[in-house]
Amino acid sequence: MATNNNKDIIYLPLEGVESEHCALIVEKGLAHVEGIETHKVELNNQRAAITVTNEEVLANAVTAIKDLGYGVTTVKKVFPVLGMTCASCAGSAESIVSYEPGVVNASVNFASGNLTVEYLPNITNATKLQKAVQGAGYDLLIEDETKQQETLEAIHEKKFKQLKTNTMWSVLLSLPVVVIGMFFMNMPYANPIMWAFSTPVLLWFGKDFFINAWKQAKHRSANMDTLVALSTGIAYIFSVFNMLFPKFWESRGLEAHVYFEAASVIIAFILLGKLLEEKAKGNTSSAIKKLMGLQPKTVVVIQPDGMEKQIPIEEVNVNDTILVKPGEKIAVDGIVITGSSYVDESMLSGEPVPVLKEENEKVFAGTINQKGSFQFKALKVGKETMLAQIIKMVQDAQGSKAPVQKLVDKIAGIFVPVVMSIAVITFIIWFILGGDNGVVQGLLAAITVLVIACPCALGLATPTAIMVGVGKGAEKGILIKDAESLESAKKVNAIILDKTGTITEGKPEVTGISWLQNNNTAKNILLSIEKKSEHPLAEAVVKFLGDTATTPLTNFDSITGKGAKADYDGKTFFVGNKKLLVENKVTIAEELLKQADGWSKQAKTVIWFANSKEALSVLAISDKIKETSVQAIKELQAMNIELYMLTGDNEATAKSIAEETGIQHYKAEVLPQHKADFVKELQQQGKTVAMVGDGINDSTALATADVSIAMGKGSDIAMDVAKMTIISSDLSKIPQAIKLSKQTVATIKQNLFWAFIYNLIGIPIAAGILYPINGFLLNPMIAGAAMAMSSVSVVTNSLRLKWKK
Repeated sequence: MATNNNKDIIYLPLEGVESEHCALIVEKGLAHVEGIETHKVELNNQRAAITVTNEEVLANAVTAIKDLGYGVTTVKKVFPVLGMTCASCAGSAESIVSYEPGVVNASVNFASGNLTVEYLPNITNATKLQKAVQGAGYDLLIEDETKQQETLEAIHEKKFKQLKTNTMWSVLLSLPVVVIGMFFMNMPYANPIMWAFSTPVLLWFGKDFFINAWKQAKHRSANMDTLVALSTGIAYIFSVFNMLFPKFWESRGLEAHVYFEAASVIIAFILLGKLLEEKAKGNTSSAIKKLMGLQPKTVVVIQPDGMEKQIPIEEVNVNDTILVKPGEKIAVDGIVITGSSYVDESMLSGEPVPVLKEENEKVFAGTINQKGSFQFKALKVGKETMLAQIIKMVQDAQGSKAPVQKLVDKIAGIFVPVVMSIAVITFIIWFILGGDNGVVQGLLAAITVLVIACPCALGLATPTAIMVGVGKGAEKGILIKDAESLESAKKVNAIILDKTGTITEGKPEVTGISWLQNNNTAKNILLSIEKKSEHPLAEAVVKFLGDTATTPLTNFDSITGKGAKADYDGKTFFVGNKKLLVENKVTIAEELLKQADGWSKQAKTVIWFANSKEALSVLAISDKIKETSVQAIKELQAMNIELYMLTGDNEATAKSIAEETGIQHYKAEVLPQHKADFVKELQQQGKTVAMVGDGINDSTALATADVSIAMGKGSDIAMDVAKMTIISSDLSKIPQAIKLSKQTVATIKQNLFWAFIYNLIGIPIAAGILYPINGFLLNPMIAGAAMAMSSVSVVTNSLRLKWKK
């Protein structure tokens, strides 16, 4: 059984958890398992995430879920154990396997020499178990890894095929029952023939409904299986009674009707609905499947002797040198060391234009090399790669719940008991007021109520829309961290934009320098101070003064929002903005001032270099506005969103950038800590604020905002804090994200509306509310079809999101 000393999250793949109501039942069941510290059911990902206190708990968790009538996808295998000499060897081998992560149950039989093991295929496999046993001096005889390992996908495929077979046979066997029941009721042996055809439909192809309903009943719980089992079971038993004892009714002057066709057709329709639903739900997770399919299975590694060797991707280590040939997928994250090529990164960033990769450029797993060939050093492998993190982020987002889901959860929790109560009340009213046919019609009406009620449509309304929305975002290069941010993005009416790296390229370059007295010592001191500074603008100066020699400094001090200072040969020197010079009473020569004003008017950032008495030099640094920024800003303004630009840059540069991009509100010379204050200021005015940034200095403001958006080419801290990440750092993705949010929320509302309306209208009609008005009674078979189609229509409506622009 899985040890969990570090309190790692264990994911249990679930089966049969079709709706939020089912998810709630599983959550309640896990809450009662001793030793489970945290638990959460992710309906979209079909898994439960748990943390446990000790190794015995995993088996108890799996048993608890199975007892509730749901499944956990596990693999059961029998392997011969080699090298055992006594019974204690068997005990030793058994305990070693039992303590492996992902193992649910393990037992070793010394007499037969076999290990019988049940494990979670998403956590472990036969090879890992073999290595564990080998570590203790024994061995496991396993087949070739590729043949033996059953993946989750293969298991789901098998289940889907089984569902398909059950559905097909149910439909085929139900057809003659319907034909006889509708048109040939009076033919000889009609009832026994219908009974013969409907029995396998109920008791074989539909047996899971009854098995699961019984498991639910044992735990004093109920779900959709309960409704189906009750309705079809009552119809079937009632029909068998009427077929065997027709005189019971005939002696009372009533006809002994059978309803075999209703029972079998309900099963057939619901199975058909489940089949269509599974197929549609498979499409909602297509984004994850696409992302997972981006990673190649093998790579070519250059060995120390220069020879090429093909190895499985699992064996790649950090610092390995990997060769990428034309047309191949890049396997792990790394940095190019020789060669160059264009790489298609559209699958990660959503940007169609291939990116040139030369020496020292980063490459990412899942991207596709074009025509060139190059070698790169592996920096991040396995779970550390950007692709793996994107897949995890998308999975987590798809598994998260939107705030609107809380209300739906409450309704789903009481839905089935309420429906069962309505069915009982319906029968009682018919029994009292229905006259001679009161019992029969009351029974049929109660069956119809049970059949038509659909908790699944309610449960699927929100998660399927979230799943498609998050997946569509990922395909477009917009990573959404949770359902809540996807829902709240539509409310945004104020966006704060950081300037550098968000509106501009974030690659500042020195475009001019003017010296009061040009001497090499001054240049050396300037370069030495900038090399110690961590400011992005300092990098531009270092690059510009590349050939200059450095000189030893003392007392270096970085002054946040202003610049830096250091001592050389007993004198203090300053590098930074004008404010720094003014504060330290440094005089500025007229000619340098004139030059600086000219550059400021051209939207260039001005940096000063001075000693403790006078300014020695002024530099102009410019950061190009991104091509897409102007258009994106226009789009956001057209959506009636107020835009604010915040920058640590001077007033003249900020004003020039604002004019060029069309931003009406801006603030210059803003310190990092004041960005968060400005977010709060807007929130106090009743605005829903989104913050867009890319640097460490934006992380506080990002955390404070209602919706936080990080630029993917920025810092890891910004991306960790933000609820959304634009992988390509393209501002035009933000209006797309807001539109996606609006479309997703609209889809959720449509789904919930139709799910509620369906049940609000369907249940009273099924109970017979129209009978006193126009004599209409709903046929249970039609109710079965309507119930099956309600879930399918909700999922199909969610899938429409995929094709919206």
